[in-house]
Amino acid sequence: MIAGNLHSLEMATLPDALLQVLTLPACSLEALRAREDGRFQPEGAAWFCSIANANTSPADERHTEFHQQWLDIQVVLEGEEIIGFDTHSVIGQYAVERKPDLFILENSRLSNQILLRSGDFVTFAPGEPHRALCCNKRPAVVRKAVFKIPFSTMKV
Repeated sequence: MIAGNLHSLEMATLPDALLQVLTLPACSLEALRAREDGRFQPEGAAWFCSIANANTSPADERHTEFHQQWLDIQVVLEGEEIIGFDTHSVIGQYAVERKPDLFILENSRLSNQILLRSGDFVTFAPGEPHRALCCNKRPAVVRKAVFKIPFSTMKV
């Protein structure tokens, strides 16, 4: 997991493949905010990004998920959310695959959490469990961009 802010990418020490995506003019905070909700994928890119509003809710009402093939970059565009996470891989643990490469863990305990506000982002590599869209003080609407990067493009 890596955390940072789109306005200070150099502080995040991102791998080159992720830095190349987030430094594209189309991926600046201002450009992402101006984009309509939906999915976009630059021509020839292996990655894509989905932008949407979502409702936060108490952590005990949210599911914990992980991926095996995709790396997430979750960016808050407007509002705030708490994302719970753990630093131990859960690949190999029992999980239900709700959609392709979206695995849901039952009764998971996450030892960490991070509060994200506008411009903040966090990455989750395959196997890193995370519980997104948790509310801070009370449920609210958050607008997010979620980048999906094929992890195979990250390997050297």
